[in-house]
Amino acid sequence: MIFNNVDFETYFKHYPDQNGYFGKYGGAYISDELKNAMREIDEAYFTICKSAKFINELRRIRRDFQGRPTPITHLERLSNSLGNVQLYVKREDLNHTGAHKLNHCMGEVLLAKFMGKKKVIAETGAGQHGVALATAAAYFGMECDIYMGTVDIAKQAPNVARMKILGANVVEVTHGLATLKEAVDAAFEAYAREYKDAIYCIGSVLGPHPFPMMVRDFQSIVGIEARAQFLEMTGELPDAVVACVGGGSNSMGMFSGFLNDPVDIYGVEPLGRGTALGDHAASLTYGTEGIMHGFNSIMLKDENGDPAPVYSVASGLDYPSSGPEHAFLHDLGRVKYDVISDDETVDAFYTLSRMEGIIPAIESAHAVAYGMKLAKTMGRGSVLMCLSGRGDKDMDFIIEQYGMR
Repeated sequence: MIFNNVDFETYFKHYPDQNGYFGKYGGAYISDELKNAMREIDEAYFTICKSAKFINELRRIRRDFQGRPTPITHLERLSNSLGNVQLYVKREDLNHTGAHKLNHCMGEVLLAKFMGKKKVIAETGAGQHGVALATAAAYFGMECDIYMGTVDIAKQAPNVARMKILGANVVEVTHGLATLKEAVDAAFEAYAREYKDAIYCIGSVLGPHPFPMMVRDFQSIVGIEARAQFLEMTGELPDAVVACVGGGSNSMGMFSGFLNDPVDIYGVEPLGRGTALGDHAASLTYGTEGIMHGFNSIMLKDENGDPAPVYSVASGLDYPSSGPEHAFLHDLGRVKYDVISDDETVDAFYTLSRMEGIIPAIESAHAVAYGMKLAKTMGRGSVLMCLSGRGDKDMDFIIEQYGMR
């Protein structure tokens, strides 16, 4: 499939290029010392990703420890309530630790072990990446430091407890807005001090090269499985594929299985409370080109050109930029990026829970809300949504803030 002069049949061989660029987005805007560290990671990754031993070990872990493949569920009651369009979800909430994050964390820590590192470092917003990395670190017997903003620690107390039980050191980040962006800042600073003995396991398809590529590759199992499963279930491809987008790991994993297919793809950003700067985190919808955290992408900026304050009901989506590959697909028009508000998201959270017995992560509920909205406009066909995580972590916060609907 050729789209805007890009051949998606060979897409993954050419993007990113050797310097980590997806078109003009990506790269590694970091110090020379950290560039050497990233080059070491890049070389190690390309060594082991072609190794049968590494591939077989990762497959064994996914099968015997993670519980892959995760299933697809047909949302029959919800579909019938909306009309004739059939809704399906890829159940990453059934992945061990409750979200898609373990897909890349097990790969990253296996890489760290291969490189002889002693510690893994990460940031987390909703806590799912932190829990996944703490799990992987415990599995491989490595030290683990997780940086998390004060606001998110309060919102995601169950995941903070899980990280600590798993043996991780949770480092509270108190400066700025004390959310995901500040947690990334602090984790990068720590990595700059400790890179000789540690590896920074970035939690999404962002950061300097090679992390946007590596995380996408590890997450591509979601799209690969989903495509094969949907064909087996229905005999055809879905008409539309939907996933939420913050940094963009679950969505990039899901989308990668369908980029070369005649399928409409939708990335759903958090509109939050509205369109005013500071009330949302919809960088691809409202942002402009800019550099932060070592990569060039599309970001939300304040009047000084710095990363703007952002907000979302979902701690995992309140980031002022998005992965460089998402920016590239946005400019190509291959993926349509749109927004869903907090209120629509919370409505979808309760609707899916009560009609299908599935409590979604509030991040994933953005995709569900958009899939429901899309179904009402399509008339007929099918929509496959990525249910990136389960909502145990969100229940107390949602009930406290929005009540029991």
